[in-house]
Amino acid sequence: MDEEETVSSDSTMRRRKPLGWKAMPYILANETLERLASFGLTSNFMVYMVREYHMDQVQAATLINTWSALTNFAPIIGAFISDSCTGKFVTIVFGSISELLGMLVLTLTSLIPTLRPPPCTTDQITGTCVRYSDQQLYVLLSGLFLLSLGTGGIRSCSIPFSLDQFDDSTEEGREGSRSFFSWYYTTHTIVQLISMTLVLYVQNNISWALGFAIPTALNLFALVLLFVGVRFYVFVRPEGSVFSGIFKVLVDAYKKRNLPPPSEIEHYRPLLETSSQSNKLVLTDQFSFLNKAVIVTNNDEARNEEWKICTMRQIEEIKSIISIIPIFASSIIGFLAMNQQNTFTVSQALKMDLQFPGTSYLIPPASIIVISLLTIGIWLPFYETVLVRHIENITKQEGGISLLQKVGIGNFFSILTMIISGILERERRDLSRAGLSRSVFWLAPQQVLMGFYEVFTIVGLTEFFNKQVPINMRSIGNSLLYLGMSFASYLSSATVSIVHSVTARGGKQSWLTDDIDTGKLDYFYYFIAALSTLNLIFFLCCAQRYRYRNM
Repeated sequence: MDEEETVSSDSTMRRRKPLGWKAMPYILANETLERLASFGLTSNFMVYMVREYHMDQVQAATLINTWSALTNFAPIIGAFISDSCTGKFVTIVFGSISELLGMLVLTLTSLIPTLRPPPCTTDQITGTCVRYSDQQLYVLLSGLFLLSLGTGGIRSCSIPFSLDQFDDSTEEGREGSRSFFSWYYTTHTIVQLISMTLVLYVQNNISWALGFAIPTALNLFALVLLFVGVRFYVFVRPEGSVFSGIFKVLVDAYKKRNLPPPSEIEHYRPLLETSSQSNKLVLTDQFSFLNKAVIVTNNDEARNEEWKICTMRQIEEIKSIISIIPIFASSIIGFLAMNQQNTFTVSQALKMDLQFPGTSYLIPPASIIVISLLTIGIWLPFYETVLVRHIENITKQEGGISLLQKVGIGNFFSILTMIISGILERERRDLSRAGLSRSVFWLAPQQVLMGFYEVFTIVGLTEFFNKQVPINMRSIGNSLLYLGMSFASYLSSATVSIVHSVTARGGKQSWLTDDIDTGKLDYFYYFIAALSTLNLIFFLCCAQRYRYRNM
């Protein structure tokens, strides 16, 4: 794609007028099918590794957490490449191709018997199953690596590329970009619903090969749709290394640290940007030590070192990056509660009555999170179409509540989720030990609460990271959400390992045993709730000090 016909990301003089929602059917269709493919392939992956690769619970959970961490870290690399040289569209295309190759590899592991361990025989079930070989593990990991690589290109740019299609200089464009986040996550939820029901049913009851082949075919169709809509897109040209300006400000501010502040002298250039640039900034007093980078000394002009002269925009942009770091840090522990729903909640479901009431249908264990998805799918459209206008009339604020207020409410729900999870797990375990089995719908309350956590925190953080960073760093800002999830996955994996090791000392029974009926999973949930409570206090302190910026 020739991006010479595009314009600077912060210019209002676009050569092609953004079409807004007219371009969205192709972008959202591509993203919807891509996510349906990726979720359909990976949502049941813990069951696949336990049943087909004969991994134990802790090993499978550790592998999933590690792979999730890599997958969520990859977008920050994709964002840097996108914002620096390739542009969003090219990065999305590269990511889509890589993800497609990863899906093909994983599909082959289910099709070719020699790429996975042999099935357990009757005798082996009473003892141990044949362990996977190193070569079989390498093939599996290569497929997962390609998926992570593809995710790095797609996740980093999908939302920023969509936002490029809205003109923020108009009220219609601003309203479109604001509502986009909720509708984006609504389609995200619908995709997960399909993945956790239809695709999981095929994988668990018909064939793993067919259950993997369907998402792979959908991913190919998504790539085709992306190219079909090319004529409707606005392409924003990358502006070079986004970190060079940050480095220049830091170096210049340090060199001029002994000079008087800019407000006390006349010899400085307040703004070097052209008149075509929008959203002009003023030099704020926050992180005022950086303001000295804007000073132009006689030596600078005598040496003709204009490249060393920093603009107010560059200084305010780096301030915006520094400002969001505490919010980003608080999101890491906030994600811990969500991580447990993809691992230990599935283990709980495996120990419960999976029969759907009134039928003989057995619910796939991983499908229990459908309850969370239904909560999201019902609440988000209701909020956007009905509730938000009434809240705006009360608060006199666009969107009803601020972005950080959304995140704070979500963090409260994460604490509540872990507390309720612990209470329900204790009751489930006690009944199981007595020879009784609860319906899997006993886990519904914690799943509903987790749905509200995602509604408020994930949607809020997505919009926050996209709108509170400089426009030319929007892909990197969007990737901060996934970077936080990556750190949370590593933290979750480390937490599981540490708790498992510490609680098993002295010959005691570990909280996190393979058989959760003999463990103390409820104690682990309470531990996560305690960490989340401390994190909420930290978040509230950071949010109170935060200053919103119009980037």
